[in-house]
Amino acid sequence: MFDIEFYKELGTFGLAINAFIESFFLVPPPDFLLIILDLANPKKALFYAFVCTIASTIGGIVGYYIGKFGGRPIFNFLFRNKHSQFEKVEALYNKYGAIAVLFAAFTPIPYKVFTIASGILNMNFIQFTLASIIGRGLRFFIVSLVLMFFGESVKKYIELIILGVTIVIIVFFVVLYKKRHKISSVTSKDMKETQNVDN
Repeated sequence: MFDIEFYKELGTFGLAINAFIESFFLVPPPDFLLIILDLANPKKALFYAFVCTIASTIGGIVGYYIGKFGGRPIFNFLFRNKHSQFEKVEALYNKYGAIAVLFAAFTPIPYKVFTIASGILNMNFIQFTLASIIGRGLRFFIVSLVLMFFGESVKKYIELIILGVTIVIIVFFVVLYKKRHKISSVTSKDMKETQNVDN
């Protein structure tokens, strides 16, 4: 639905439309246009990131409700699901919850897949929205900040920078998850031992 040149001609408004639609439909990611606008006008880079974040989050909410009311049939239609794709998304939700949305919002993983799946799986709406804002915001603001300070020279390294930050975030959350799981296991064990003593 429209190529990048269409959005480019509309400037900031085109960026907002691109970011909005990309959150629930198959169009070019807004990152390309964000980079173009940042390089053309570095002083407005943070403004462009803000526009991109808000529009993308609102689009994500639309995707959430598309999934909530359209269910699996709409998911299969949009993404030509091969049965296993939705199951993989569902498994990530069951294990990580809102963190799965945050990862999808920040990384190159198709965010639109997770917005629609979130509605189908009836994920907590507030958690979904917060995860979307944080994930999208991190992605777009990092891109804009890097380009604002370093310009054209780092343009080709943007994906590597995002990948590096992604790895750091993943490691952080994996360590946090394991630590919380360990504390939970110890607490459950102590409660069982206490119950056995009482009996």
